This record gives sequence, structure tokens and C-alpha cells, in this order.
Amino acid sequence: MNPLALMMFLISLAIGTTITLSSHHWLLAWIGLEINTLALLPIMTKTPHPRAIEAATKYFLTQAAASALMLFSCLISALQTGEWGIDTPPELTVNPLSLALMMKLGLAPLHFWLPEVLQGISLSTGLILSTWQKIPPMILLLQTSHSINLNLAVTVGFISVLIGGWGGIGQTQLRKIMAFSSIGHLGWIILILKLDPQLSLFSFILYIIMTTATFLSLIILSTTKMHQISISWSKNPALTTTAMIALLSLAGLPPLTGFSPKLFIILELVKQNMIILATLVMLASLLALFFYLRLTYIITLTLAPNIYGSVITWRTITKPHLAAAIMNIMALALLPLTPTILLM
Repeated sequence: MNPLALMMFLISLAIGTTITLSSHHWLLAWIGLEINTLALLPIMTKTPHPRAIEAATKYFLTQAAASALMLFSCLISALQTGEWGIDTPPELTVNPLSLALMMKLGLAPLHFWLPEVLQGISLSTGLILSTWQKIPPMILLLQTSHSINLNLAVTVGFISVLIGGWGGIGQTQLRKIMAFSSIGHLGWIILILKLDPQLSLFSFILYIIMTTATFLSLIILSTTKMHQISISWSKNPALTTTAMIALLSLAGLPPLTGFSPKLFIILELVKQNMIILATLVMLASLLALFFYLRLTYIITLTLAPNIYGSVITWRTITKPHLAAAIMNIMALALLPLTPTILLM
């Protein structure tokens, strides 16, 4: 793709997100979401492959349906109340509006488009789809969290955690595994949205940091399949090690960064006397832990089959990547700073 065109589309992405984040009017928020969607479509099809075209088509149809439902909910509310402000969310149509935003995020049971779309696009575009594109709908959900239906949020959150773990177990494609990982993490965030919006925002920021670190590692290693990442150790031992630890951080194991949001979410659920729900969510997250541990095992404890005397690529010279280094450090070492971050 022409660098000038790519820069224009990325600027459009930033403008769409900024419009949504700074708007106090539902129509402006909807316009920002539409600019975001339309700016990403050409980036998704920058490699003119049938899979990329199919992924872009699925993404467009899904986002268009969610946008139509969102606009319909806001119009019905404006007709009844005469209010368009985000500060006064539509009381009558809050459930359809919440479902539309959850559909844009790719939460279960409206998640079917996300693994297929992520599988059909490049890793760099998948990074944008898994992080940047989640910001506007999530911020809108946070702004309307006080009026969201608790039963809806808890149900969607629990189903997403379950599907996120269950769907990723049998996958061999890393992009699909990251898609199901995204579904599971967003399920944890939505689960606590009504009870503690600040904790949801904290968990969402850590989700973006950990996902960015993992995607940047995969981009540098040029791996999209399990069998490719199993032989990446000989090419870049240091980055393969940090990628493995970043996966364990995504799994939520202590003492890594990913442990803190899960710990605080479980503590909040227990504080709200939702002990059964907390137990079920922890059990459901064990499914996701299985495929993270399987990836870790493949990366570190297996050797690729080699014929005796074959030439093995060993420690090729790689350029330093500052962004990947910073994100990996943050994905691994933010747990001790969690109390300070929460106080801020």
C-alpha cells in the first residue's frame, strides 16, 4: 500500500476515535464509530488476498449491523425523551444499545465474526483490530455503565469468558488464538462493568498493553502458526522468551501483570456476595489457561525435528525494537505498581 494512503487511513482512525471519545452527543459518537470502521477496511485489504477481502466483508457487515442497531436505539430514545446526550443514556433502549456496542467489541454470543476476521488479515492489522478498534465502544460502555442492565452484563461477561477459553483450545493458528483470548479478556472486563467502572477501565488498559506486547512479538518473529513459533527459539532466543512470558501474563499467572485485573475482579465479585459467579468464572478461565500453557510448552520445551547435519538458523542479527521492548516490560512487570496505578 502507498505509504501516503496508509498514513491517511491511520489518521482517519485516530480522528474517528477522538470524535467518539470527546463527544457528548450520541449522533457524534456514532459518526466517530463509522469513520473508524471505514478507515480500517482499506487497511485490512492492503494485501489483495481472497481471505483478506472475505475478512473485510464480514467485518463491514457486522459493524454495519451493530451501528444500525445503535442508531435505532438512540433514535427511539430521542423520540421518547427528546434527549441525545451521552450523559443521559436511553433508558428505554439501553439493552439494544449495550448489545450493539458489545457486538462491536466481539463479545459472546455476538463473537462469531472476530476469529474469522482476525484470521484473514495480517498481524499488524490484527493488532489494530484487537486494541485500537476496541477503545471507542468500550469507552461508550463505560460512560453508560451506571444504566446498563446488571444481568445482561454478567451473562454476556460469563459466556465470553467461557467461549474465549473453549474456542481457543483446538486452534493451531495464532491469530485465532489471540481472537479467543480477546473475547475472554473482554468478558472479564464486562463482568465487572456495572459494579466498578474504574476497575473495568484499569483491566482494559492492561489488556491493551498485554495484547500489544504479544502481537508485536509475533510480528517481529513473523509467526502465524504454532509450528512456526516452535522453531523461533533458534532465530531470536530473547524475544521468544519474553513472548512466552507475555503469554503467561495474558493467562493471568502471578507475579505477572495479567494477574492483577483478575485478582481485583474476583475480590470485587466476592465483596458483592457473588461468590458462585466468581467460582464459575475462575473455573471457566482454566480453559484459557490450558491453551496458553500449551503455547508456552510448544515455544520452550519442544525442538523442531532436524535431520542430522542439517544447517540450523541460529541467532540471526535482528534490529532492536523499542516499542516491543517497552510493551513487553510493561506486560511482565506492572503487578508491583498496581496499587499506585489504582490510586492515580
